[in-house]
Amino acid sequence: MKVLLHICCAPCTVYPLKKLKGEGHEVTGFFYNPNIHPYTEFQKRLDTVRAFAGVRLLPILTDEAYEVEQFLEAALPLGKDRCLACYRMRLDRAFKKAKETKAEAVTTTLLYSRYQRHDEIAAVAHDLSNKLSIAFLYRDFREGWKEGQDESRRLGLYRQSYCGCIFSEAERFRDRQKASGQRG
Repeated sequence: MKVLLHICCAPCTVYPLKKLKGEGHEVTGFFYNPNIHPYTEFQKRLDTVRAFAGVRLLPILTDEAYEVEQFLEAALPLGKDRCLACYRMRLDRAFKKAKETKAEAVTTTLLYSRYQRHDEIAAVAHDLSNKLSIAFLYRDFREGWKEGQDESRRLGLYRQSYCGCIFSEAERFRDRQKASGQRG
């Protein structure tokens, strides 16, 4: 099956790509992540995805529109549920790209991360699948977490310490302050 794999970053692509190719799928990667902030982080992740795709001979499509304003407009009103807007933005673009490129199914590396809201990602993808008449290829890629992390380290891939959005970056620093007993 021709599968469009939405890619959030290179380290999270290692295991899902191996799994999908092992199942015999013809995989094309798609990088679209308007949530990533700052722009320098966006560029590092994009460059690393391109380098990894070259090593793995993965055809890659990119949407390099830096639409951080649209992400913020969609996410801010949702408060703690802001991730839902992020998932929907990225997956909506992926399903539309799949339709445009005649892919038979869509999946996402977001299903690899232990830190993402797995069930909600799947729910958004199922909804888009029904609306756009493109199959959603569900896989719980978290089973390969350690394997993918080990391989990404072995390959020397740039590894980030937050999901990419300004909110998760702020939470990361707040957690550090709390752990060290600092006041903000």
